Amino acid sequence: MSVHHPHPEHRDALIESMHRYGDAIRGMPGLREIHTLADQDSQRLVGLAIFDSREDFERLAPIARTAVAEDPFAVWEERPIDGLRLLEI
Repeated sequence: MSVHHPHPEHRDALIESMHRYGDAIRGMPGLREIHTLADQDSQRLVGLAIFDSREDFERLAPIARTAVAEDPFAVWEERPIDGLRLLEI
């Protein structure tokens, strides 16, 4: 899960980037779900991807990251992305 804090003027560009990230791996074996979400109470955007295993994440994440490698996140974001690697317990 990645929590983004976009500058208002770059929100749409960041959403487009998040969609490209997801589209790069959508339908590939090992990915269960991938979503681009908006918090109703703030400007935060959340990318949520659920993989079958850690190995699937490690295999697919680089493919998705390549799709957005040239995007200027340092310009678009108010602060660094909060990246969470969540495990069900």
